Amino acid sequence: MATQIFVNLPVRSLSRSVAFFTKLGFRFNPEFTDETATCMIVDENIFVMFLTREKFATFTPKAVCDATKSTEVLVCLSCESRNAVDALVRKALAAGGTTPTEPGDYGFMYQHGFEDLDGHLWELIYMEPGPAGDGQGSAGKN
Repeated sequence: MATQIFVNLPVRSLSRSVAFFTKLGFRFNPEFTDETATCMIVDENIFVMFLTREKFATFTPKAVCDATKSTEVLVCLSCESRNAVDALVRKALAAGGTTPTEPGDYGFMYQHGFEDLDGHLWELIYMEPGPAGDGQGSAGKN
């Protein structure tokens, strides 16, 4: 079985978060959804668990971060093209999100992102195929 990743994020309103990410084109797994949590499907092995702040607090003895004031995580997703990056940012803005930064063009990589309704940062990247965009960089070379 392939390794799966489940990113867990606290949200103020589960229904609001579901509506926002549905507008961006994401789907949710109803088997892992109740009034305190939902599972957003990003890809075959990548999921985001949105948990009410109260539910999230049951998993940690630490204070739950207010993402509108502090950054607890930066979620980065790859996209299939520069246009796909820009299209997802446009959808996020239309759904009520914001963009805290301008797009960045680094030649081999294009990046832009958005802030969701709870202040979580979502970076979107497109990496050009080839040596500079193979995800290995110089560390993967001998």
